[in-house]
Amino acid sequence: MRTWLELPPATDFPLENLPYGIFAPPGKRARVGVAIGQWVLDLKRLAKQGLFNDLKIDGRVFAKPSLNAFIGLGRAAHQAVRARLQEFLTSPPAKIAKRGRDLLLEQSQVQLFLPVKIGDYTDFYSSLEHATNVGKMFRGEANALLPNWKHLPVAYHGRSSSIVVSGTPLARPWGQTSPGEQAAPSFGPSRAVDFELEVAFIIGKENPLGQPVPAAEAEDYVFGFVLFNDWSARDLQKWEYQPLGPFLGKNFGSTISPWVVTLDALAPFRTTGPGQDPPVLPYLQTAGPRTFDLELSVAIQAAQGPATVVCRSNFKHLYWNISQQIAHHTVNGCNLKIGDLLASGTISGPEPTSFGSLQELTWGGKNPLTLANGSQRRFLEDGDTVILNGWAEKDGLRIGFGPASGQLLPARPQPA
Repeated sequence: MRTWLELPPATDFPLENLPYGIFAPPGKRARVGVAIGQWVLDLKRLAKQGLFNDLKIDGRVFAKPSLNAFIGLGRAAHQAVRARLQEFLTSPPAKIAKRGRDLLLEQSQVQLFLPVKIGDYTDFYSSLEHATNVGKMFRGEANALLPNWKHLPVAYHGRSSSIVVSGTPLARPWGQTSPGEQAAPSFGPSRAVDFELEVAFIIGKENPLGQPVPAAEAEDYVFGFVLFNDWSARDLQKWEYQPLGPFLGKNFGSTISPWVVTLDALAPFRTTGPGQDPPVLPYLQTAGPRTFDLELSVAIQAAQGPATVVCRSNFKHLYWNISQQIAHHTVNGCNLKIGDLLASGTISGPEPTSFGSLQELTWGGKNPLTLANGSQRRFLEDGDTVILNGWAEKDGLRIGFGPASGQLLPARPQPA
């Protein structure tokens, strides 16, 4: 497909992508937009021009400050809007052709917001390599994986209120740490702030309370994907996580990319994941290509100096796919809501350069990384910016997410 717009070469946002987001033009209210090249297409104004009238879609959903209302229209409506936008960007209707460029704004000139109102957030632990690496550090190689890990997608419920959009800085968190099990804990800023390279998906359909979602139908409940950095304070986490799991070491902030890439856009990049041994229980069994070949990278940019890529991984490395995650999440009758966010957990690959966290890349801080400016990192320092990128590329087609970035600020003073 060819568009009348001039797009940069190798853009993350070609005509085949068209991810959804929430933006505000200068001096105006937030509304729904679509990324195309370096532009944002204003769907609120397009709806007012009548582009979607024959689709029987209430144009007011595009004037909302979140995607939730649009998502609630269902998959058929999403696909109809996508097809209509592609038509418009290749051959706009005559009555609005002259106004076509007026409906576009430079991404650099608008403010981007969280794309959805997130109700609940669940973080999985679905990378075999990541779970094995962490297990080796904490329990030794013989007991790296806990007995349940290959039988179910392990997860915990996180905090949705502290999920922020790319570009939002986060302060170094305070909390308790302990030098050893027998020593008294101390209170202060974390000394081991880390990133976690993840991909998250947004729920686009609800299941009634008490009604599980079969794995074979799980993708019907997915609206689209974002990049996700689950910032972590490793020293806080180590002291607090037993016996109930992560708490303050995780809930101080998570960063997502602003554009939601749909399942339709990622369809050409379907692939199969790792083999599962032992065989999983029937409710977790899936067939066919249930994951995606998504290249992922993490860069650290110090306060002074260029960015340094420290990790390159791929979404296809995940042991548990999204259909299995949804099936397990709901098998007890748990009800998902539109806008819920389910994250993959850290995505590590088989090579040391593909490990998706500093915890693994530096092996708990023992083997520091050297950045392009010559400084070393065991964990993140104040002023560091972490930049996640993700894209799929095949046969000349590239579908990207745009960056998910955030800067670590110094710890805020505690109240007296």
